[in-house]
Parts: sequence; structure tokens; C-alpha cells
Amino acid sequence: MSQVFYASLPDNPATDQQVAAVKKLITAIKLREMIVPDDFVAIKLHVGEANNTTHVKPELIKAIVDEAHSKSGNVFLTETSTLYKGERENAVKHLLHAHKHGFGIERIGAPFIMADGLTGNSEIEVAIDGIHDRTVKIAREIALADVLIVVSHPTGHLQTGLGACLKNLGMGLASRAGKLRQHSAIMPEVITARCRFCKKCLNWCPEAAIVESGQKGFILRDKCVGCGECLTVCRYDAIKYDWGTESKLLQQRMAEHAYGVVKGKEGKCVYLNVLVNMTGDCDCYDTDQSKIIPDLGILISKDPVAIDKATLDLTREANSKSLAEISYPELDPLHQLEHGVKLGMGSLEYELINVKSEK
Repeated sequence: MSQVFYASLPDNPATDQQVAAVKKLITAIKLREMIVPDDFVAIKLHVGEANNTTHVKPELIKAIVDEAHSKSGNVFLTETSTLYKGERENAVKHLLHAHKHGFGIERIGAPFIMADGLTGNSEIEVAIDGIHDRTVKIAREIALADVLIVVSHPTGHLQTGLGACLKNLGMGLASRAGKLRQHSAIMPEVITARCRFCKKCLNWCPEAAIVESGQKGFILRDKCVGCGECLTVCRYDAIKYDWGTESKLLQQRMAEHAYGVVKGKEGKCVYLNVLVNMTGDCDCYDTDQSKIIPDLGILISKDPVAIDKATLDLTREANSKSLAEISYPELDPLHQLEHGVKLGMGSLEYELINVKSEK
């Protein structure tokens, strides 16, 4: 049975309370013992899109950096470029944006290195014993890192129901090609009766897969990668998905890419889920979202499956419905977790260990 450590927090906790909780958790998990001198220590985070304010605060990342620095000087923050257009679509924009959100080296004490290069195509193909894929393409610098610390901010997600640790691993650390392979499982269609041909979906589609047809939008299936950007920007509910099989397949492929990320790093990975400011959609949205459930605390584990299961369980216990059920009740996030179990990534059974945090 896996261990998941939990530091509870009051609703609307102050930043210093969150930092104190992180420090207690990384001590409880014995982070220092995972690191040997000169290890390359990658800290995966999400800095939030342009107008997002609910992402994990820089102060929490600094606390982890400081602890890792006690054993190795080779500590760096890392991320990958997005499929969609925005402030994080390439390394230059992403790094400037990260600095704007408080993740610069002068504040955090560690450099920010894009794991997938300038445009998202710096990758390593990793062989896995997957059900859908026998190899996955992950960001190159992640494959070369010795230690991986993944800091996730659980939210709802329009394609997977839950966006937490497994998503942060599988989508967040795949190369552009890896992301495309995962998203190709879901294909949207335009509901012509609702389409007003405002052209937002045409302008935002990263693959130019949407064209005009009879003064309506039309999606070219041979070019569509299923990234969901059209669904995000449409204001008239004119985009539809068949969420059933496609979401399940996407989640399973996401789990297989997550498996490729951690392969070869057994005993050298640790995961934190920050259950504060949890919103209905992920931090990739260029909007200032409001949290949909009260804050709960922070989790840490060496098992990415167990920590996401604990996230679902704790949010359900506190609200009668889990974060995923509140956000996207038509989607089942257990697909990703159960597939992770099949791959040998972790367990749905866990022991929740309470770590006293500052109130």
C-alpha cells in the first residue's frame, strides 16, 4: 500500500502557511535522501496562463528548491511548450511569462529550463510496455534529469475530468509530438445550427484544421489533433465532442506518456498536489477563475496514482462530490488512474498520513 502524506490547511490559507506545510511534507517524505550530490533535479510546475491567478505560488517552489539545493547545486525549474496559442507556446514567451509570474532565478534561486527546447520538438523516444503505444516521445531534458519533483495544482479538466499529477506528468512533460499523439484520440465537430462563424476557432486552431464552409466553421479531421482549443474559445456551444470512448483513450495514452516520463527514475520521483484554489478548469485558461470548493491542504507521495486518488477522495469527502464530479460529471477520471495501475505506476490503495501543519 502506498503512502500519501497530507498537511491540512484552513480555507484561504496565507502563503506562509502553505510554505510551512510544504516544508513539513518534504521532510516527511525524506526528499534529501532521494538526492545525491551533482544530481540534476528537475522541478516540474505550471506557471499559469496570462491572466491566471490560482496557480501554485512561487514561494512554495522556492521552499522545494532550497531543500534540494542542500544536496545538489544542479536544481532547475522546468516545463514544456503548449499546443495552443498563448503566452507559453514557445520557450522564449514561456520563460518571459514565467518571470512575470514570479518564477525568475533571482526570486526562486534556480534557473528555468524548457525541457522540450525552443519550439517543443526536443524529445527522446522512450520504449514502454504500453497497451496503446510501445514508445512515447517525452521532453529531452526530463529524460536526462536524475530526480523529478512534480508540483501539481489539481483542477477540473474538459477532456480528462481531473487535471492533477498524472496529467502534469503525461501531458505536461511530453514533447509536442507526444502531446499530439495523446490528443488525437478526441475529434470535435461543429454544430452548424449554432455556429455564427465568428472565426475565433479558425484563428486559435494551432493546426489550421478549421476552415470556412458555407459561412460556418468546418473541422478537417485529417488535420485535427483533438487539442480542444476550439471548444475553449467557442462562445456559442457550437463545438461538440463524443466524450465517451475518446476521453478514455486520451486518459490512457496520457498515463502511458506519464509512465515513459518516470521510467528509469524509480525511487527518484516525488509528487506534490496543492489542494488550494481548485478551479473547474485548468490553469492553462487565460482567465482569472474562482475556486469551486474550499481549500483543503497539500499532499505529497512517491506514487502518482495514489496521490491523485487521494485528491479525488479528499475533495469528495469535503464536498459530497469530487473535484472532477463537480467540474465535468460526464467524464470519469478513474480511466487514467486505473491505467496507471495496469502499467505498474502505482496503486489505488493508499495510507493517508496526516502531517501537522501551521494553522
